[in-house]
Amino acid sequence: MVRSYYYASDCVAYPTSAMLIMSLMALLLGTSPKIPDGIDMDVSANLIIGSSEGLKMAIGGFGNNALALVGGALFLSVAMTHTGLDKRIALFILSKIGIKTNRVLLGVILVGFVLSFFVPSTTARVSCMVPIIMGIIGAFGIDRKSRFAAVLMIASAQADSIWNVGIKTAAAQNVVALGIIEKQLGKYISWTDWLIAAAPFAVFMSIILYYILLKIIPPEIEEMPGGKDGVALILKELGPMKANEKKLLLLSGILLCFWVTEKLLHSFDTSTTTLVMVTIMLLPKIGIMRWQDAQSKISWGTVLLLGVGISLGQAILATKAAAWIAKLLVAWFGLTTMPAIVILGVLAAFLIIIHLGFASATALASAMIPIFITILQSVKTPGINVVGMTMILQYVVSFGFILPVNAPQNMVAYSTGTFEVKDFVKTGIPLTIAAYLLILLLGATYWKWLGLV
Repeated sequence: MVRSYYYASDCVAYPTSAMLIMSLMALLLGTSPKIPDGIDMDVSANLIIGSSEGLKMAIGGFGNNALALVGGALFLSVAMTHTGLDKRIALFILSKIGIKTNRVLLGVILVGFVLSFFVPSTTARVSCMVPIIMGIIGAFGIDRKSRFAAVLMIASAQADSIWNVGIKTAAAQNVVALGIIEKQLGKYISWTDWLIAAAPFAVFMSIILYYILLKIIPPEIEEMPGGKDGVALILKELGPMKANEKKLLLLSGILLCFWVTEKLLHSFDTSTTTLVMVTIMLLPKIGIMRWQDAQSKISWGTVLLLGVGISLGQAILATKAAAWIAKLLVAWFGLTTMPAIVILGVLAAFLIIIHLGFASATALASAMIPIFITILQSVKTPGINVVGMTMILQYVVSFGFILPVNAPQNMVAYSTGTFEVKDFVKTGIPLTIAAYLLILLLGATYWKWLGLV
């Protein structure tokens, strides 16, 4: 509850709240009764876990493979901004789209899709898009308070949130959840397995986002003043592609190939290949940046936050807290013998509602995924796929569509002043409803055919 309050209210910085939770875990777990299996509660009540064991549980997440992947992903994001390759990719795509405002919107959504493969940080992707969109608005003399500016900026945040679902490595919360799944259920989900299951959802939602934005906030103009030449001019100002950009593009392409062929052509997991590629990027002569270039731009607080998040998820399971909360939720919703699709619908709706109080999908995943695993293991519905259902519920964790404060990328877009909170809400609510209904539809069809439900 303490952790939920601090993450939801954002009254202190996330890294500070992570330190607070880590300290509380060490102290509170350290002074808690130790209850070994097979020993009566009263007999074991005088056995204390001890602060040393409590601290081990508090920092246990820092030895998880998921943390290595997130750390590597942060370096990749820095490499993209350091070389300017992210901006070049975005501008190139926009320059090929056309001069119609609906095509520019389509281009922004397409950029979000493409960058999700190469920039494994939602906030970094939106942070890349914001100056580009503001540059386009300024270059073409478009009012930053116009509906067109609002549509583009909202699209940049929402499209990236959608593709957090589609790509395993696109968001930290996916990595945290998969680390918990692997730890608790002993099942490793490869990059390709995730893509096959999740990409159709992200594709459909991208189309839905396009039409919702055009319907609810229709742009005042049909064509951009200055047209394609304006985008081309901004792209021309970048100059020819530099050597480091070419190196990064090549290395990113190789890394993407390793991700795609994981478990198909080789046995190297995503975390290992990412760390190897980051190491190459930092090597003298053949690399593209120095450690000194990256260390000041890495959000080390994010690494701390994720490590503590994984630790908390593991502690929720190890202390049987997940089982206790799961028992309450199962009784509350009456899930014991419900069909799998009904269980999915109830838990997905619960996640969407509770996400309104969270400013971090990573925090939500680390708190709720262990509980949902325990719930799914406790229901008596025959043939239910615990791993598949947990993975689908993790998709819902990324549904930060309604409020700007529901995700850091939303706040980055909101900080531009191009739209009001009400604009985000009135597009976010129908987007969330559509996403929820699509979860149920795919759960009853495609994901059921895949054996996930």
